[in-house]
Amino acid sequence: MNRICGFTLLGFMLMATVNTVVGQQSPALRVIAPGATLKKVAGTFAFSEGPAVNKRGDIYFTDQPNDKIWKYDIRGKLSLFMDKTGRSNGLYFDRKGNLISCADEKDELWSIGPDKKVTVLLSHFEGKRLNGPNDLWIDPKGGIYFTDPYYQRDYWDRKQPEIPGQKVYYLPKGKTEPVIVEDSVVKPNGIVGTPDGKYLYVADIQANKTYRYAIEQDGSLKDRQEFVPQGSDGMTLDSEGNLYITGRGVTVYDNKGRQLGNIPVSANWTGNVCFGGKDRKTLFITASESVYTLRMQVKGVE
Repeated sequence: MNRICGFTLLGFMLMATVNTVVGQQSPALRVIAPGATLKKVAGTFAFSEGPAVNKRGDIYFTDQPNDKIWKYDIRGKLSLFMDKTGRSNGLYFDRKGNLISCADEKDELWSIGPDKKVTVLLSHFEGKRLNGPNDLWIDPKGGIYFTDPYYQRDYWDRKQPEIPGQKVYYLPKGKTEPVIVEDSVVKPNGIVGTPDGKYLYVADIQANKTYRYAIEQDGSLKDRQEFVPQGSDGMTLDSEGNLYITGRGVTVYDNKGRQLGNIPVSANWTGNVCFGGKDRKTLFITASESVYTLRMQVKGVE
């Protein structure tokens, strides 16, 4: 997930060579429905982020600078779901329909019920304040993987992290203390796993790389490999195993790491992406002050 005040210098450098136009996309992108073009839903946000889809296909996303969570339902209606969200960033629905949030106002993980009741799942690691949970993925067992980079916020009462390094954690279902599963990346950001729970993708946005790991039975990671030489803010997967990476629009890679093409987006920064709709064939893109949809031939798996 990207920053409150637009995009980082790294993001600017990545964007500098890209000229994007709404409604255009690479002709090689076979995953897009024939004739489909990018459609702008709204452009009134300070910085849109963290889209997540529920069982119905409704999409929820954040406007972190304004501390709000919005809902885009399967009928195409946009409405405010929640105000005062703990500065929610990345979101993901659990199997019970609770919206799990990276709420970095106090560097916590929240569970937000359908009635908007908030339960704090996690706020510290070994007694120390987390850097700022950023993005998350829930595995088939109900465990939560999350990235914890450090991005200084103007609403914090601190100017440096309590925990050295920037890590990826795993919170097993029912536990109150996470474990470190990756501590060798520079700045982990986007994260997503395969629906069978076998593989996890983690983007190192500062090193400009995305890695794939095999997931062990206990939730630990092994066999790290560089999947693509590109970092990402948020990520998602489709039913063919293609990986969607954000930043300079949306870049799509197949399950072998071969680039299929790019979906240009006319925004300073494309922060995140997910699939929604009744049939999960609507690609929903959060891009700075705007959100977009694009009709696809493939389905999402989250």
